[in-house]
Amino acid sequence: MSERDVTPGKFARRVTPKAVVVVVIVIVALIFAFSSFFMVDQQEESVVLRFGRFLRISPPGLHFKMPFGIDQNINVPTARSLKHEFGFRTAQAGIQTIYSSQQFPEESIMLTGDLLIVDVQWIIQYQIIDAKAFLFNVEDTEKTIRDMSQSAINQLVGDRNIDSVLTEDRAVIEDQGRELMNQYFDKYTLGIRVTQVKLQDVVPPAGPVQAAYEDVNKAIQDRDRSINEGIEAYNQAIPQAQGTARRVVQEAEGYAQKRVNQAEGDVARFNSVLAEYRASPQVTRARLYYEMWEEVFSVAAENTDLIDKGLENFLPLKNLGTGTALPLGGGQ
Repeated sequence: MSERDVTPGKFARRVTPKAVVVVVIVIVALIFAFSSFFMVDQQEESVVLRFGRFLRISPPGLHFKMPFGIDQNINVPTARSLKHEFGFRTAQAGIQTIYSSQQFPEESIMLTGDLLIVDVQWIIQYQIIDAKAFLFNVEDTEKTIRDMSQSAINQLVGDRNIDSVLTEDRAVIEDQGRELMNQYFDKYTLGIRVTQVKLQDVVPPAGPVQAAYEDVNKAIQDRDRSINEGIEAYNQAIPQAQGTARRVVQEAEGYAQKRVNQAEGDVARFNSVLAEYRASPQVTRARLYYEMWEEVFSVAAENTDLIDKGLENFLPLKNLGTGTALPLGGGQ
């Protein structure tokens, strides 16, 4: 049986205390480097704590803090718009938002002022205006926001009958809901400000009542469409009628001015003739007589015959068939 050499190789080295110290120093340096600096995004503010006690708020950028866990930082999205949904949930946001099929009736089912049930789904959008208050003034900030929002909307819906909630008071509920929520949040110093309340869907409970209200909504839409069509027709007809009226008025004014100018010309001409008549009556009278006959013959029809009123036998002078005058003596 052969023997085997189990002696350690020549290149095996023993770990020295100096090497251990170097490794420890490197590890400590890395921990120091990674725990001494933190980055704050442009849409955030960072709350810095020292041994768990609030120290300061750091703006966006690169900042230094005490290493080894002495200082801790919590980044808060103060420049972003945050959102809570009530009665529904968004499964996938995007150009075509996909909503979850799960229902949340404990959030959306409410009692109106006339003791009827209505299903209200809504969202709130808010911004964090005080990062310190948002983190430390309330134990569960998110739950507090949801509870107060539900309380505000329930109060506003409970002050109205179901018809106004479903139709004309939706915008009013949104505005008053935003104001009421901000009053609640300011009172409890949550450090947030609600920017928008939007009622997504307000419907009566499923069943015959919902079908009846859908018919009412369709009738309202038809009414609004008819009103819009009437306004459009009015806007088309009125300018056209006004244009026609202006044209008729202008034509009438032009005709009136023409008649006035013509009358003034006749008066001026008459006055001129009158002055000449007074100067030489006989000559003026003869001239007017000839001018009158000249005017008459200028507009007379063709084949006009002038006869002496003393002529006793006119017919023998005319050939009624050919228009050729017969000889005065007759003849064969």
